[in-house]
Amino acid sequence: MSKVLIETSARHVHVSRADLDILFGEGYELTPKKDLSQPGQFACEERVAVVGAKGQFPAVSILGPTRPASQVEISASDARSIGAIAPVRESGDIAGSGACKLVGPKGEVELSEGVIVAKRHIHLTPDAAAEFGVEDKEVVGVKVESDGRSLIFGDVVCRVHPNFAPAMHIDTDESNAAFATPGMMGEVVKL
Repeated sequence: MSKVLIETSARHVHVSRADLDILFGEGYELTPKKDLSQPGQFACEERVAVVGAKGQFPAVSILGPTRPASQVEISASDARSIGAIAPVRESGDIAGSGACKLVGPKGEVELSEGVIVAKRHIHLTPDAAAEFGVEDKEVVGVKVESDGRSLIFGDVVCRVHPNFAPAMHIDTDESNAAFATPGMMGEVVKL
């Protein structure tokens, strides 16, 4: 039986170097607040407003380090509440995705694309993938046992890389659907 830690990924923003300069000032550096489970990734002290057609989230966390392109990851409920279009995509696959405005203390950035609902996924090292019997980009299910809300998540993409740490990432809508709690484990199942 292949068990994986399930982590809830709340709404957050990844920023490019160019957009960070506009939002916080030329040459600004992100301030790490807390290391995340994936090596080299961290939550930052810095926050920005994410503005959609109908509303905004005034203080959304930035995750570092900077990325080649800015990206906003929100849940489907979040997208509806601020009037943003947010297709389900793997992180980094932002071509043709939703638009929004980011507002920082020094400036604003209009993103013509970059708003997504992150596709549920499992980060795995090559050794863990071999142990689980899965390959990079393989789609599996993950069975979750919880008090009155047990379910099987389908359409879970396996992402394999030597720099990853084994963990499944779901958004807040998915977490609430499963009554997920810190430290919850899921069983990887072939579909």
